[in-house]
Amino acid sequence: MDKIRLGRTNLMVSKSGFGALPIQRISFEETKAILRKAYDSGINFFDTARMYTDSEEKIGYAFSDVRSNIIIATKSQAKDKKTLFSHLETSLKNLKTDYIDIFQLHNPKDISNHEDPKSLYTGLLEAKQKGMIRFIGFTNHNIKTAIQAAESNLYDTIQFPLNTLSSIEELKLIDVCKKRDVGVIAMKALSGGLITSASAAFAFLRQFDNVVPIWGIQKMSQLEEFIALEKNPPVLDEAMWKIIEKDRAELAGDFCRGCGYCMPCPAGIEIPTQARISLLLGRAPYQPFLENSFREKMSLINQCIECGRCKNNCPYGLDTPNLLKRELKKYDEFYQAHKK
Repeated sequence: MDKIRLGRTNLMVSKSGFGALPIQRISFEETKAILRKAYDSGINFFDTARMYTDSEEKIGYAFSDVRSNIIIATKSQAKDKKTLFSHLETSLKNLKTDYIDIFQLHNPKDISNHEDPKSLYTGLLEAKQKGMIRFIGFTNHNIKTAIQAAESNLYDTIQFPLNTLSSIEELKLIDVCKKRDVGVIAMKALSGGLITSASAAFAFLRQFDNVVPIWGIQKMSQLEEFIALEKNPPVLDEAMWKIIEKDRAELAGDFCRGCGYCMPCPAGIEIPTQARISLLLGRAPYQPFLENSFREKMSLINQCIECGRCKNNCPYGLDTPNLLKRELKKYDEFYQAHKK
């Protein structure tokens, strides 16, 4: 598999990276089979996070014998230096390694004060000096914060949602990072599953020679699809642009990206799915959503306690409680029309 230089880290990573959030939903043995297939196929870049339950442990379980051949990026949502080091030590243990290639701040509200000896950034520098991490990364869902981080020259990599639905302003981040030799890691390359043409998404991102997408994978069939795309990369031609423009028209405006920062919900609502159910009904096989078990989950929206947690934590500023209510109404209409 072709490799790409990840900015000033000089790390040579596979052009397709492996996003390890979804593997928390499958068993250790299933995960190991998928991860080793990815490795044997040339993928050497794996991105996870401390908050992805057992994702780090599964990577450690699958790769402890080939650690020196892969590049691992993980993240911490710590708010202070002490917690940062606690997270780092846990990650090292889970990943069965004594160093992290790229340790990233996980969607912070600001870029951290590098002049403050108690700041997160100072903690990252200390961890680097101790050899616990090799490079310092930053992830975000807010484009202004992401660009500020890139322009600060404090971070070696920036991770941001980039895909065919990205705005002109969001795509500017790619050029900002290129000018500063900052590595660009594209998360949400399929917008949480709303972009259904992997070929179009692949071709769109491949036009940028400094962007590494991390494809979220939890099934062998998904992995095999991206391996096939790597072997025969699709061209961003007129046909591909028609697919992209159709998606942009259908998904215009504010919608839930499924990032999950709203979770957990005290009322038990599965917000990342239920807040965009009307989109999923039209872009995925809808039959599973008509099962009684899922309908019961949707009914939990009526139990919303209006705590405001989801709304306050949404990086896109969505009015999540009202969005959920609108989605429930659309779902009920769809259910009545299709359930027989």
